[in-house]
Amino acid sequence: MLRSSVLIGMSGGVDSSVAALLLQQSGYDCIGCTMRLYCVPGSADSVRDAEAVAGKMNIPFHVFDFQKEFHEQVIGDFIRCYESGQTPNPCIRCNRHLKFGVMLDKALELGCTHIATGHYAQIRQNPDSGRYLLWKAADRSKDQTYFLYNLTQHQLRHTLFPLGKLTKEEARILAEQSGFLNARKRDSQDICFVPDGDYVRFMEDYTGKTYPQGTYLDLSGKAVGTHQGAVCYTLGQRKGLGIALGAPVYVCAKDMKNNTVTVGPNEALFHNALRAGDMNWISVSALTHPLQVTAKIRHSQHEQSATVYPEENGLVRVVFDAAQRAITPGQAVVFYDGDMVVGGGTIREAFTI
Repeated sequence: MLRSSVLIGMSGGVDSSVAALLLQQSGYDCIGCTMRLYCVPGSADSVRDAEAVAGKMNIPFHVFDFQKEFHEQVIGDFIRCYESGQTPNPCIRCNRHLKFGVMLDKALELGCTHIATGHYAQIRQNPDSGRYLLWKAADRSKDQTYFLYNLTQHQLRHTLFPLGKLTKEEARILAEQSGFLNARKRDSQDICFVPDGDYVRFMEDYTGKTYPQGTYLDLSGKAVGTHQGAVCYTLGQRKGLGIALGAPVYVCAKDMKNNTVTVGPNEALFHNALRAGDMNWISVSALTHPLQVTAKIRHSQHEQSATVYPEENGLVRVVFDAAQRAITPGQAVVFYDGDMVVGGGTIREAFTI
């Protein structure tokens, strides 16, 4: 009987290295790969680390150049979102189109049955419906299901998450016991193509544009100062505004056409409803009736009780039991039923009902 083979995305970090180790120990024929997506300082070191781990495990290793796809699918979308007044989440888009898109295509082309990554999440199959389900990781502090909500049934069917039942510390211990050079390597926190966090400078360098200054408005529409370009700000932001109005103010709205940024008190940021689109459903094939869920509008948020209502054209309306702060267009809203991901989508607008 032929053993299953798996293509493992290896970033050079400890998580993907341990994922490869666990799969090899489980009897899979393993192939390691690193995706070359964007050249930044340190990227060559990450490739060397991944290759060193693959060499220690005596498994084949490849570097696949997906820079063209990354520029088109991730960076292009990132810039379009900011220029339209949204705040994008490039990691979510990269997962859908690169890590579980073109990498899966490459795996199937090589004859592999699965791909694997070092994400902290779990995949199960519903024995009744046959649908593949996405569940939270055992280590809730590292759970990454928020970033994975838009995986399709095809992608989930062919994906393995070996770290789903481990804690981060357990993963590091396994790496140390195996002599991996990256066992205590620090986790990456920033957007990979903006390692210094200055996304506006990145956009200007990438596009050759200069984003012009504009006018701050208060909630009544009165001009109260000059800002450095509407793309520089996100909803709820307080630091770095450069204006003093006698009381703390926060970014409450942006008008990209007129290049204005509206500021106001913290209480102006709260709404109890949102509309979302670009939906992806995991535990159900479609939303046909109102559904009670818990929901997150950002990765770091604790889940909030809400009801999701289907609307026309594939949109949904989400009504929270309690008002939420700084619901931000462009970010993801992800729905849960206990530990299981129901689905999610991209926030279009926030409002109060």
